[in-house]
Amino acid sequence: MNKVLIYSTNTCVFCKKAKEFFKEHKVEFTEIDVGKDIKAAKEMVNGKIVVGFDKPALMKELKIK
Repeated sequence: MNKVLIYSTNTCVFCKKAKEFFKEHKVEFTEIDVGKDIKAAKEMVNGKIVVGFDKPALMKELKIK
């Protein structure tokens, strides 16, 4: 199973769309609110990074048809 980590803020429209997409496709995710956690905003991330709500990229990475 894919492990999805989403760095978001309360005001990010793209983050909200991505989280709705994950829920719709039953993709488990962990959310980190970088508006409240400055350290997390600066941390390095391994793996594939998708910026914004790029539906085709998300579908490809999560193997959703």
